[in-house]
Amino acid sequence: MNDFQAVADRVEIEALRGEFTDAAMMRDRRRLAALFTPDGALRMPNIPVEQIGREEILAGGERLQAQWDFFVQNTHPGTIVLDGDTATGRAYIQEIARALDGRQGLNYAVYHDRYRRTEEGWRFEERVYEVRYLDTSPLTGAAPGASAAAASSAGPASGERLEQVAAALRAHGFAVEILDGVAEARTRVKELIPEGSSVLTGASETLRLSGIDEDLNASGRYDAVRPRIQSMDRASGADEIRRLAACPDFVVNSVAAVTETGSLVLASGSGSQLPANAGGAAHAVWIVGAQKVVPDLGAALRRVEEYVLPLENSRCQAVYGCDSAVNRLLVLNAEPHPGRGTVLLLREAVGY
Repeated sequence: MNDFQAVADRVEIEALRGEFTDAAMMRDRRRLAALFTPDGALRMPNIPVEQIGREEILAGGERLQAQWDFFVQNTHPGTIVLDGDTATGRAYIQEIARALDGRQGLNYAVYHDRYRRTEEGWRFEERVYEVRYLDTSPLTGAAPGASAAAASSAGPASGERLEQVAAALRAHGFAVEILDGVAEARTRVKELIPEGSSVLTGASETLRLSGIDEDLNASGRYDAVRPRIQSMDRASGADEIRRLAACPDFVVNSVAAVTETGSLVLASGSGSQLPANAGGAAHAVWIVGAQKVVPDLGAALRRVEEYVLPLENSRCQAVYGCDSAVNRLLVLNAEPHPGRGTVLLLREAVGY
């Protein structure tokens, strides 16, 4: 390896470490996960956390991010030792953060890294986080311009608050179950939907991260509407696509917010999934993470614009190369047909 190659490798690895901090600060967990090799590992023994592979790193990062009031990370250059197509190194971290449950503090830490050269460039093969100093004294500052909607977006609701939401939803005609997390939700969805039913799933990060999307669309147990639609020509099959999406036996989706007063709020760019949710589907199941609880409809709409849209916009830019938009809003204030709509409220945060 010549000196120029060594310099280039060092510059790229340093840029990789800087990109990690930028993705964390910008709350772009998908970009952060892509900085690891497909089998890469992120280990934080002090928390404790161990995430293996990009999907686990993405899902774990989103759960952590959902707890933040604010978070600031600075990375300081450390050592890099090159060894052909692999390398090792250390990066020095300073962080200040506050969570919605009141945890807060300042810490200094070290990332012990292993890197690998790939077709995508240098990637993390492993990052191990070691805390060297922690100060949990109350912080006197705040995130400038932080809104109540953003705050309510970041913290899983307490058990008492979930019970309050469930009572309000039931009073409005929804069936409601409070479950511990995604594993119970996956099992319950399979119990609720008879094998062979036509099922439309919404374009939902909650469904994707929980595995419910794959359960419904790839298991072969159901007449999965979304894969059929995606295989059809959008121009010649427009009418059939519209009918398929509007009237399935079941629609399974998440929501952008659920209010303590008993309303569900869904947002969409195209509006294609809203008719089934509104009443076109014979049955509806909504899976809702605990971080989506807000006090009222005003807070729900602010959550959509200030919290959900920026995250969805980043996802759309990464996956489709285009921006997202809130072109359609659906507010479900009540379910007039008893037994049609079921809300599965989770005690953990999932999706956004």
